Amino acid sequence: MNKEDVLELEDIGINFSSKLIVHNDEVNTFEWVIECLVDICSHSPQQAEQCAMIIHNKGKSIVKSGDFDDLRVMKHGLTDRGLSVTIEE
Repeated sequence: MNKEDVLELEDIGINFSSKLIVHNDEVNTFEWVIECLVDICSHSPQQAEQCAMIIHNKGKSIVKSGDFDDLRVMKHGLTDRGLSVTIEE
């Protein structure tokens, strides 16, 4: 897919720039966040650990980007496990 294809898709309302963001909280453990990212977002353990470190140190992290509908499914999976998650477009 080239840049012109993406622009055409955006013109008809398909946006590939949505971001799934996990926010830090005082409830979930570091290990639980890693497990959730591996299970729900298909991260490698190393990638999940890096995201968890950023979430812990910065207060939040983009853990996935892509199509809104795909990210919405992941958001529901993560929130069902008790994580604080938002989607930004």
